[in-house]
Order: sequence, then structure tokens, then C-alpha cells
Amino acid sequence: MELIRPGTHFDFIGKKKFTVWVSAFAIFLSLGSIFLHGGLRYGVDFAGGVLIQIRFSQTVDISDIRNALETMGSKDAMVQKFGGENEFLIRVEKGGEDLEKMSKAIQDSLQERFKGKDLEIRRVEVVGPKVGKDLKTKALWAVCLSFVAILVFVAWRFKQISFGLGGIAALVHDIIITYGAISIADLEYSLPLMAVILTIIGFSINDTIVIFDRVRENIKKMRKENLETVFNTSINETLGRTILTSGTVMMVVLILFFFGGPVIHDFALTLIVGLISGTYSTIYVASPVVLFWDKQFTRKKKR
Repeated sequence: MELIRPGTHFDFIGKKKFTVWVSAFAIFLSLGSIFLHGGLRYGVDFAGGVLIQIRFSQTVDISDIRNALETMGSKDAMVQKFGGENEFLIRVEKGGEDLEKMSKAIQDSLQERFKGKDLEIRRVEVVGPKVGKDLKTKALWAVCLSFVAILVFVAWRFKQISFGLGGIAALVHDIIITYGAISIADLEYSLPLMAVILTIIGFSINDTIVIFDRVRENIKKMRKENLETVFNTSINETLGRTILTSGTVMMVVLILFFFGGPVIHDFALTLIVGLISGTYSTIYVASPVVLFWDKQFTRKKKR
């Protein structure tokens, strides 16, 4: 299937001066949002606490649930509507060590308070603060080690440190933008969203390596051309593959976003942002970084 005709030549690299400012603005907006919010809003997975998802067969006012929790002493509990009309999510974050007992007490209290409303406990999650802290540390290590491994692999694969730096610059760009989207949308940062971050890292670097591979082939064929022309040609030659790969993945994620239900809504939204950023950064972040390194260091060294 050929989406892009042979000989098509869009001047992607020629727009790099403009896209640098676009990326700078997006990164500034992302970091600014995270700073103003005092960091990400960690879910029970990382912060520790109790999460209970409940559903009633009849209409129940959210204030009645809050009053019931306050009566039993859970004044810090957060209650929000979730999914269906009579479905709610209860969070008690950073509780004491005996969270199992707290969870049982909340469930028993709600069952007693709403006897005639056919209360259904749909989901219960209990994570201790020590476990949450441990998960947060391991998640950070997972991202950092993946960056180091990718830098080493790409630099070795293409025999140039500039290609490795270009790939890492694109990944850093994607991670900041994705975390910024999580902050701006006020999403709860949990293990599923951590899985999205690692997925985006893999997707983005895969797309970058495809273009870099074509660049390496074209350097041998186009020895008389400058590196910018080689990159532009390579991006155009792999454009059809990029559109097909990103497009098919995006179609699936959009279906999950619109029809997957509230449980995976945040997961799908974060993945949409990451896919867009990952496709963009391959062309407008990774490639310009390699070109900048070549201009500032490689050429001067040869002279």
C-alpha cells in the first residue's frame, strides 16, 4: 500500500526553526502546569491509601455519601462521580498502616447507611504508604534506565553519539509533554499511566530508528548532498510507513477513548497525547538535534 508517491518532497527540515519554538512553548506550558499544581496528582498506587468504587441501583446524591463518610470519621475522603449516573469513586489517601481495616469499615458503614439503595461494591484497592513509595521509586528507575539503555543502543547501532542524543532528546520531549498533559487535564497518575509512559518511549524510539536507518542508507547513496538534504529525503521516503503505523495505532486508541468506558479513559487520553508527540518529535526534535551536533561539533572537528 503506497500512501505517499515516490519523489514526494516536503521540506520538513526547513521548518525546524519554527518547530523549535513550538516545542519550547509546549515544554514551558507542561513544566509550568506541573509546577503550579505542585507536582502530579498521585493515585492510590503511588500515594498509598484506599480506593473503593461503588454503584447504586437507585439515585443517590453525592452529598449523602460524603455525609456518611464524615459520620464514620473519614473526613479526608474524596468522593466523585465515576462512569454511570449512580456510580461513585471514594478515595482515602495517605491513611494509616491498618488500611485493610479502614477499607472494611467504610464498606460496612456504606452498606448500613444505604440499605434500601442496593449498593454494589465494584472495586476495592488498598495500598500501604510504604508500598506506594516503593512503587514510585521503581517507576522512576524504570524510566531512567530505559533512557540509558536506548542512548547506548542507538549510539552503538549508528556508530555516532549524535544519533543517540537525538533519540534521547525526542524521548525527553515526549515525556515532558505527556506529563504536562496529565497535569493540565488533572489526571490521576497511577500505574496504568506509568505503563503509558513506557509505551510511548518504545513507540517513539522505534519510529526514530526507522528514519535514522534510512538516513544511514542514504548517506552512502547521496555523498554529494549535505546532511539536511539527506534527512529531508529520508523522512519523505519513510513518511508512508509513519502515517500507516501511527494512524492504525491512533485509530485503536481513539476507539478505546470513546467506547472503552471510564476505567481506561485516562489511559487512552494520555496515550493519544503521547502518540502525537512521539510522531512529531521523531521529525522535528530528533533530526534537528543530529543536524545541530553535526554542524557544531562533527564538521568543526573535521576542519
